Amino acid sequence: MNPYVLTILLSSLGLGTVLTFASSHWLLAWMGLEINTLAIIPIMARQHHPRAIEATTKYFLTQATAAAMILFASTTNAWLVGEWEIHQLSHPLATTTVMLALALKLGLAPVHFWLPEVLQGIELTTGLILSTWQKLAPFALMIQVAPTINSSLLITLGLLSTLVGGWGGLNQTQLRKILAYSSIAHLGWMVLILQFAPSLTLLSLLLYIIMTSSAFLALKTNNSLTINTLATSWTKAPTLAALTTLVLLSLGGLPPLSGFMPKWLILQELTKQGLPLSATLAAMAALLSLYFYLRLCYAMALTIYPNTLTATAPWRLNFTHLTLPLSIVTILALALLPLTPAVTAVLTL
Repeated sequence: MNPYVLTILLSSLGLGTVLTFASSHWLLAWMGLEINTLAIIPIMARQHHPRAIEATTKYFLTQATAAAMILFASTTNAWLVGEWEIHQLSHPLATTTVMLALALKLGLAPVHFWLPEVLQGIELTTGLILSTWQKLAPFALMIQVAPTINSSLLITLGLLSTLVGGWGGLNQTQLRKILAYSSIAHLGWMVLILQFAPSLTLLSLLLYIIMTSSAFLALKTNNSLTINTLATSWTKAPTLAALTTLVLLSLGGLPPLSGFMPKWLILQELTKQGLPLSATLAAMAALLSLYFYLRLCYAMALTIYPNTLTATAPWRLNFTHLTLPLSIVTILALALLPLTPAVTAVLTL
C-alpha cells in the first residue's frame, strides 16, 4: 500500500476515535464511529486475498448494522425525551438498543459471531489494530451510557461473553481465532464490572491492550498462524518463545503476572457488591480460557517439532521487524503485578 494512503487512513483511524472520545452529542459520536470503520476497511482489504475481502465485507456489514442501531436509538431518544446528549439517554428502549449496538461493535456475546471469522481472514498487524484500537471508541460510549443501563443486562452480557470466550477457544487450531475468543472473554470481564467500578474497566482494558499487543507482535515476529507452526518457534527463537509462553499465561490471568491484577480486583469488587455467584461463574469461565492458553504453551515450550517437514520451515528469523514495541509491551505484560497497591490507591481516590 502507498505510504501516503496508509498515513491518511491511519490518521483517519485516530481522528474517528478521538472524535468519539470528545463528543457529547450522539450524531458527533456516530460520525466518529463511521470515520473509524471506513478508515480501517481499506487496511483490512489490502491483501487482495479472497479471505481478506470476505472478512472485510463481514466487518463492514456488522459495523454498519451497529451504527444504524445507534442512530436509531439516539433518534428514538430525541423523539421521546427531546435530548441528543449522550448523558441524557434515559428511555429504556433507547438504552437497551444502544447497549446491544455497542456489544455488536465490540464483539460481545451473544453477538460475537463475526469477530473470530473476521480476525481469521486478516493479517496479524491489522488484527492487532482491530483487537485493540477499534475497541476504544465503543468502550468510551459504553462507559458514558452505563449508569442508565439495566445492571442485569450488563451482568448477563459479561458472564455470557466470559463463558463463550472460554468455550469457543477450546477446539481451535488457528491462533487468530484463539486470540479472538480471548478478546471476547476479556471484554466480558470488563462489561461485568462496568456499572460498579468504571475505573476497574479502564484498568482491565489497558492491561488487555498491553497483553494482546504483546501476543500479536510475538506471533508476527515468529511468523506463526497455527498451533503447528507455533511448535517450531522454540527452535527459531528460544528467548522469544519463553517470553511468549509467559505472555499467554498472563492473558490467562495467572499470578505473579500482570494479567492476574484486573481479574483479582474485579472478583474482589463483585464480592463487595454482593454478587458472589457472578464472581464464581466468571472465575470458573476463566479456567476455560486458561486451558487453551496452556495448550498453546504446551505446544510452544514442551513439544519438539519433527525434523521431517512437509513445507519449508523458516528456521532463521528475518529480523527486519521493529522489536522495541514488542520488548516494551512484553515487559509490561509480565511485570505490573507488584504495582497493584499503587493502582488500588489511585482507583480509590
